[in-house]
Amino acid sequence: MRVYQGTLTLQEHLYFASREIGILFASEPVLGNYALTYALGLCHSPYYWNGGPRYKQDLLPLNEAGVYVTPGAFEQFYFAFQQFNAQTDTYYSRFDQNAIATVPRQKARPTNFPQTGKLRMLGIGSVARFYVLSAQDTTLALPTYIRLGKFLSKARIQWTELQATLTEVEDEQITASLNAADIPPHLDLRILSLMSVHPAPIIGAALLSGAGWRLSGAGIAATLLPADLRYGVELLP
Repeated sequence: MRVYQGTLTLQEHLYFASREIGILFASEPVLGNYALTYALGLCHSPYYWNGGPRYKQDLLPLNEAGVYVTPGAFEQFYFAFQQFNAQTDTYYSRFDQNAIATVPRQKARPTNFPQTGKLRMLGIGSVARFYVLSAQDTTLALPTYIRLGKFLSKARIQWTELQATLTEVEDEQITASLNAADIPPHLDLRILSLMSVHPAPIIGAALLSGAGWRLSGAGIAATLLPADLRYGVELLP
Protein backbone atom coordinates (compact mmCIF):
# COMPACT_ATOMS: atom_id res chain seq x y z
CA MET A 1 0.00 0.00 0.00
CA ARG A 2 1.33 3.43 -0.98
CA VAL A 3 0.29 6.26 1.34
CA TYR A 4 0.79 9.92 0.47
CA GLN A 5 0.38 12.70 3.02
CA GLY A 6 -0.91 15.93 1.54
CA THR A 7 -0.26 19.22 3.36
CA LEU A 8 -2.69 21.72 1.87
CA THR A 9 -2.27 25.49 2.29
CA LEU A 10 -4.99 27.87 1.14
CA GLN A 11 -3.82 30.53 -1.31
CA GLU A 12 -7.26 32.20 -1.36
CA HIS A 13 -10.23 32.37 0.98
CA LEU A 14 -12.21 29.12 0.77
CA TYR A 15 -16.00 28.94 1.01
CA PHE A 16 -18.43 26.03 1.07
CA ALA A 17 -21.72 25.91 2.99
CA SER A 18 -21.30 23.65 6.04
CA ARG A 19 -23.72 25.57 8.28
CA GLU A 20 -26.56 27.97 7.56
CA ILE A 21 -27.49 29.98 10.66
CA GLY A 22 -29.97 32.72 9.81
CA ILE A 23 -28.16 35.04 7.41
CA LEU A 24 -24.75 33.50 8.22
CA PHE A 25 -23.39 30.85 5.84
CA ALA A 26 -20.38 29.24 7.48
CA SER A 27 -17.56 26.95 6.33
CA GLU A 28 -16.35 24.51 8.99
CA PRO A 29 -12.60 23.70 9.25
CA VAL A 30 -12.81 20.33 7.51
CA LEU A 31 -12.44 19.20 3.89
CA GLY A 32 -14.76 16.47 2.68
CA ASN A 33 -12.94 13.60 1.02
CA TYR A 34 -15.41 13.38 -1.87
CA ALA A 35 -14.70 17.01 -2.78
CA LEU A 36 -10.95 16.39 -2.44
CA THR A 37 -11.16 13.37 -4.73
CA TYR A 38 -12.78 15.44 -7.48
CA ALA A 39 -10.36 18.35 -6.95
CA LEU A 40 -7.33 16.03 -7.22
CA GLY A 41 -8.56 14.82 -10.60
CA LEU A 42 -8.87 11.20 -9.45
CA CYS A 43 -12.44 11.12 -10.81
CA HIS A 44 -14.39 13.35 -13.15
CA SER A 45 -18.00 14.35 -13.58
CA PRO A 46 -19.57 15.54 -16.87
CA TYR A 47 -19.17 19.20 -17.73
CA TYR A 48 -22.94 19.48 -18.22
CA TRP A 49 -25.08 17.71 -15.65
CA ASN A 50 -28.61 18.58 -14.53
CA GLY A 51 -29.14 15.66 -12.14
CA GLY A 52 -28.23 15.11 -8.50
CA PRO A 53 -24.88 14.10 -6.97
CA ARG A 54 -22.91 11.50 -8.96
CA TYR A 55 -20.99 9.97 -6.05
CA LYS A 56 -21.90 6.39 -6.95
CA GLN A 57 -21.07 6.71 -10.65
CA ASP A 58 -17.82 8.63 -10.10
CA LEU A 59 -16.36 7.20 -6.89
CA LEU A 60 -17.18 3.49 -7.04
CA PRO A 61 -14.59 2.85 -9.83
CA LEU A 62 -11.91 4.07 -7.42
CA ASN A 63 -12.80 1.24 -5.04
CA GLU A 64 -11.99 -1.20 -7.83
CA ALA A 65 -8.73 0.64 -8.54
CA GLY A 66 -7.71 0.56 -4.86
CA VAL A 67 -7.47 4.35 -4.51
CA TYR A 68 -8.91 6.28 -1.55
CA VAL A 69 -8.65 9.84 -0.20
CA THR A 70 -9.32 10.70 3.46
CA PRO A 71 -11.04 13.92 4.59
CA GLY A 72 -8.76 16.85 5.38
CA ALA A 73 -8.28 18.08 8.95
CA PHE A 74 -7.17 21.70 9.47
CA GLU A 75 -4.21 21.97 11.82
CA GLN A 76 -4.32 25.75 11.77
CA PHE A 77 -7.02 27.91 10.32
CA TYR A 78 -8.27 31.47 10.13
CA PHE A 79 -11.74 32.81 9.41
CA ALA A 80 -12.55 35.56 6.93
CA PHE A 81 -15.96 37.26 6.82
CA GLN A 82 -17.67 38.80 3.82
CA GLN A 83 -21.13 40.25 3.29
CA PHE A 84 -22.97 39.68 0.02
CA ASN A 85 -25.98 41.25 -1.67
CA ALA A 86 -27.30 39.42 -4.71
CA GLN A 87 -30.49 41.45 -5.09
CA THR A 88 -31.37 42.77 -8.52
CA ASP A 89 -30.18 46.33 -9.16
CA THR A 90 -33.18 47.91 -10.91
CA TYR A 91 -35.17 51.12 -10.67
CA TYR A 92 -38.26 49.18 -9.56
CA SER A 93 -38.41 46.34 -7.02
CA ARG A 94 -40.83 44.97 -4.45
CA PHE A 95 -40.90 41.97 -2.13
CA ASP A 96 -43.02 39.01 -3.23
CA GLN A 97 -43.20 35.65 -1.49
CA ASN A 98 -39.64 34.20 -1.45
CA ALA A 99 -38.62 36.50 -4.29
CA ILE A 100 -38.00 40.10 -5.31
CA ALA A 101 -40.15 41.31 -8.20
CA THR A 102 -38.69 43.78 -10.69
CA VAL A 103 -41.66 44.17 -13.06
CA PRO A 104 -44.79 46.08 -11.95
CA ARG A 105 -47.98 43.99 -11.59
CA GLN A 106 -46.11 40.79 -12.49
CA LYS A 107 -45.58 38.15 -9.82
CA ALA A 108 -41.99 37.00 -9.39
CA ARG A 109 -41.05 33.33 -9.35
CA PRO A 110 -39.79 32.05 -5.96
CA THR A 111 -36.05 31.47 -5.66
CA ASN A 112 -34.27 28.92 -3.51
CA PHE A 113 -30.99 30.78 -3.00
CA PRO A 114 -30.14 33.53 -0.48
CA GLN A 115 -30.15 37.08 -1.78
CA THR A 116 -28.39 38.76 1.14
CA GLY A 117 -26.27 37.43 3.97
CA LYS A 118 -22.80 36.95 5.40
CA LEU A 119 -20.14 34.35 4.56
CA ARG A 120 -17.71 32.87 7.05
CA MET A 121 -14.86 31.51 4.96
CA LEU A 122 -11.63 29.72 5.75
CA GLY A 123 -8.89 32.30 5.36
CA ILE A 124 -5.67 32.45 3.35
CA GLY A 125 -2.85 30.54 5.02
CA SER A 126 -5.03 27.91 6.68
CA VAL A 127 -3.31 24.50 6.64
CA ALA A 128 -4.96 21.06 6.42
CA ARG A 129 -3.61 17.52 6.13
CA PHE A 130 -5.11 14.49 4.43
CA TYR A 131 -3.98 11.15 3.04
CA VAL A 132 -4.20 9.35 -0.30
CA LEU A 133 -4.01 5.55 -0.21
CA SER A 134 -3.19 3.61 -3.36
CA ALA A 135 -2.89 -0.14 -3.89
CA GLN A 136 -1.33 0.45 -7.30
CA ASP A 137 2.32 -0.51 -7.87
CA THR A 138 3.20 2.67 -9.73
CA THR A 139 3.53 6.10 -8.16
CA LEU A 140 0.25 8.03 -8.23
CA ALA A 141 0.35 11.29 -10.18
CA LEU A 142 -0.96 13.97 -7.82
CA PRO A 143 -1.26 17.72 -8.50
CA THR A 144 0.60 20.46 -6.63
CA TYR A 145 -2.21 23.00 -7.00
CA ILE A 146 -5.96 22.41 -6.89
CA ARG A 147 -9.13 24.48 -6.66
CA LEU A 148 -11.86 23.97 -4.06
CA GLY A 149 -15.21 25.31 -2.91
CA LYS A 150 -17.95 27.43 -4.39
CA PHE A 151 -15.51 30.02 -5.74
CA LEU A 152 -12.87 27.52 -6.96
CA SER A 153 -10.30 28.88 -4.52
CA LYS A 154 -6.67 28.02 -5.13
CA ALA A 155 -4.76 25.74 -2.74
CA ARG A 156 -1.17 24.44 -2.78
CA ILE A 157 -0.33 20.86 -1.73
CA GLN A 158 3.01 19.46 -0.59
CA TRP A 159 3.22 15.68 -0.88
CA THR A 160 5.17 13.23 1.26
CA GLU A 161 5.16 9.50 0.56
CA LEU A 162 5.05 7.50 3.79
CA GLN A 163 5.91 3.96 4.78
CA ALA A 164 2.81 1.93 5.67
CA THR A 165 2.87 -1.34 7.62
CA LEU A 166 -0.23 -3.44 8.19
CA THR A 167 -0.74 -4.15 11.89
CA GLU A 168 -3.36 -5.14 14.47
CA VAL A 169 -4.15 -2.62 17.19
CA GLU A 170 -6.36 -2.48 20.27
CA ASP A 171 -8.05 0.79 21.27
CA GLU A 172 -5.40 2.96 19.59
CA GLN A 173 -6.30 6.54 18.78
CA ILE A 174 -6.63 7.76 15.20
CA THR A 175 -6.15 11.50 14.83
CA ALA A 176 -6.71 11.70 11.06
CA SER A 177 -10.19 12.71 9.90
CA LEU A 178 -12.39 9.91 8.55
CA ASN A 179 -15.67 9.70 6.65
CA ALA A 180 -18.23 7.77 8.72
CA ALA A 181 -19.74 6.19 5.58
CA ASP A 182 -16.37 4.80 4.46
CA ILE A 183 -15.48 2.73 7.54
CA PRO A 184 -15.56 -1.04 6.82
CA PRO A 185 -18.10 -2.86 9.03
CA HIS A 186 -15.61 -5.43 10.35
CA LEU A 187 -13.54 -2.75 12.14
CA ASP A 188 -14.29 -1.73 15.71
CA LEU A 189 -14.17 2.06 15.76
CA ARG A 190 -15.18 4.04 18.85
CA ILE A 191 -15.90 7.62 17.85
CA LEU A 192 -14.54 10.39 20.06
CA SER A 193 -15.35 13.41 17.90
CA LEU A 194 -17.97 13.76 15.14
CA MET A 195 -18.97 16.64 12.88
CA SER A 196 -22.35 16.39 11.20
CA VAL A 197 -21.94 17.64 7.62
CA HIS A 198 -23.39 16.63 4.26
CA PRO A 199 -23.27 14.07 2.67
CA ALA A 200 -21.80 12.01 5.56
CA PRO A 201 -20.51 12.86 9.07
CA ILE A 202 -16.78 13.44 9.49
CA ILE A 203 -15.02 11.68 12.37
CA GLY A 204 -12.42 13.92 14.00
CA ALA A 205 -10.89 11.37 16.39
CA ALA A 206 -11.57 7.72 17.20
CA LEU A 207 -10.22 4.60 18.88
CA LEU A 208 -9.49 1.70 16.53
CA SER A 209 -9.48 -1.99 17.35
CA GLY A 210 -8.57 -4.16 14.37
CA ALA A 211 -6.42 -3.87 11.27
CA GLY A 212 -4.70 -0.59 10.53
CA TRP A 213 -1.86 0.96 8.55
CA ARG A 214 1.03 2.09 10.76
CA LEU A 215 2.58 5.16 9.13
CA SER A 216 6.16 6.31 9.39
CA GLY A 217 8.18 8.99 7.70
CA ALA A 218 9.41 12.55 8.08
CA GLY A 219 6.93 15.21 9.17
CA ILE A 220 3.89 12.96 9.49
CA ALA A 221 0.82 14.27 11.31
CA ALA A 222 -1.00 10.95 11.85
CA THR A 223 0.60 7.60 12.67
CA LEU A 224 -2.32 5.23 12.08
CA LEU A 225 -5.11 4.79 9.53
CA PRO A 226 -7.78 2.07 9.43
CA ALA A 227 -7.25 -0.67 6.86
CA ASP A 228 -9.72 -1.38 4.04
CA LEU A 229 -11.04 2.18 3.75
CA ARG A 230 -13.28 2.54 0.71
CA TYR A 231 -15.88 4.97 -0.63
CA GLY A 232 -19.11 3.84 1.04
CA VAL A 233 -21.32 5.73 -1.40
CA GLU A 234 -23.69 2.74 -1.69
CA LEU A 235 -25.01 3.74 1.75
CA LEU A 236 -25.83 7.30 0.71
CA PRO A 237 -29.34 8.23 -0.49
